[in-house]
Amino acid sequence: MMKLRAFFLPHRLVMLVLFAALVVWCAVTLNWTWLPKYLPLAIQGIWTTLLLLVSTVVLGFLLAVPLGLAQAVGPWYLAWPARLFCTIIRGTPLLLQIWLLYYGLGSVFPYIDGIRDSVFWPYLRAAWPYAVLALTLSFAGYEGEVMRGAFLSVRKGELEAARAFGMPRFMIFRRIWLPLAVRNVLPTLGGETILQLKATPLVATITVVEIFSVSSRVRQDTFIIYEPLLLLAVVYMLIAGVIALAFKLVENRVPSQR
Repeated sequence: MMKLRAFFLPHRLVMLVLFAALVVWCAVTLNWTWLPKYLPLAIQGIWTTLLLLVSTVVLGFLLAVPLGLAQAVGPWYLAWPARLFCTIIRGTPLLLQIWLLYYGLGSVFPYIDGIRDSVFWPYLRAAWPYAVLALTLSFAGYEGEVMRGAFLSVRKGELEAARAFGMPRFMIFRRIWLPLAVRNVLPTLGGETILQLKATPLVATITVVEIFSVSSRVRQDTFIIYEPLLLLAVVYMLIAGVIALAFKLVENRVPSQR
């Protein structure tokens, strides 16, 4: 009860009233006659966006862990390639990376003998695998550098205590080092996940139909500009809010390093 009262402070109530008034004004005065026709396509676009977000974040994080570990404690022949990869990914625009993979790498496969007749050709000529690959590599490049700092931030005393108990290296990594490193970067990981969400509209440039491309189609078909963009903004804000809330709940449940 006390938490509920603390949430409804005067300034928050004012903001809620203003937001509700804005929603009512948009619903009454703007043109929403196009929405029933394009609603199924919009739902499909939202699903595609969520699938693209979840798959690339999971795959990107799985790739970021060895990238961060190699930079933190790996030998030079692993650390330098990992550092070079992160530098290239962070130093080039994501749109350029998407186009290089789709229009560059994708245009090479048709000239390789046997590719067109293989079972992989339907996937290699589609835009979806290139979008997943580009967003996965982008997320891994940024999170690889974050995980490097996370691994280095874990106190050496805890690792040495685990070694003193006779724990194998992999068990120390799986049960102590990795969980503590992830706990240290949970707020950053949540922010990077939201940034990944806002990067998904770029895949519309290679014909992947997600929620942003649906709003563009509505504008092209009906010449209605503001309403699809406002609805698009609301969708992104709701998804970002759910992501922020989910990471906040995880942070509250996971004990911090002391």
